[in-house]
Amino acid sequence: MQDFESGVPTRIGGLKIPVKRILGRNPGPMTGPGTNSYLIGHNRLSLLDPGPLDDVQFMNFMKAIGDRKLDYLLITHTHADHSPAALKIQAETGAELVGMPAPDVPGHDHTFQPTRAWKHGDEINCGEYKIRLIHTPGHVSNHICFLIVEEMFLFTGDHVLQGTTSVILPPDGDMGAYLESLSFLQTLPLRYLAPGHGHIMDRPHEEICNLIEHRLRREKKVLFCLKKLGESILDELVLTVYDDVASHLIPWAKKTLLAHLIKLRRDGVIREEHGHWKIEPR
Repeated sequence: MQDFESGVPTRIGGLKIPVKRILGRNPGPMTGPGTNSYLIGHNRLSLLDPGPLDDVQFMNFMKAIGDRKLDYLLITHTHADHSPAALKIQAETGAELVGMPAPDVPGHDHTFQPTRAWKHGDEINCGEYKIRLIHTPGHVSNHICFLIVEEMFLFTGDHVLQGTTSVILPPDGDMGAYLESLSFLQTLPLRYLAPGHGHIMDRPHEEICNLIEHRLRREKKVLFCLKKLGESILDELVLTVYDDVASHLIPWAKKTLLAHLIKLRRDGVIREEHGHWKIEPR
């Protein structure tokens, strides 16, 4: 597995269209080694997910672009580790902003305002390559994966991560939508997945299948624990459903557990009364 140094463009092998990964300078418990930014193309360039505002990383991007034209800034979603640097790079390069606006909930970068109203299925023709937008709500409602059509190479942002799973963040994140988005990706003849954090994955359908199975196993565990406990509040339930998770990750697990519970309530399987969750009687 190839090692990467933050700020240094490193070309990804096996592709005719050049794709260079530029690792962010923001390692952490939720970002792993840092945010992956990707520079795409020979002469007409696109930059995906430039990450947080960082003067050093900004100069790294400008050096990598050089005297070529940056046509597009592609934003998978508007979390602080993915989109805030876009505005400064746009001001410097004139690149068009591609993505969906931030939802009206806390935790998003509301400085990002796309140039136009982009939607699922839109394609960008960069001459030497085409990029297709695939709306993949779940982690958050405005999440987009970007596909290099000629390579069937998919940039997955936080929808599919390498070595871990995405946190689903209600009220904007939605577990049902997440599973539906994963199922849609299974229908595409993908060759590679390029995540927002972690390494390139060359068995895309296996990775996506594993994620779906993982979520469904967790859902079954939610139901098993509720049957065992009779009823439970979120803070108690998370300790049994996620008894396989390190303690420092429990606050994040609680968010995803809530997403599972909301889905199961919508499916008519469980109910909630005054913060207490229980199996819906049949």
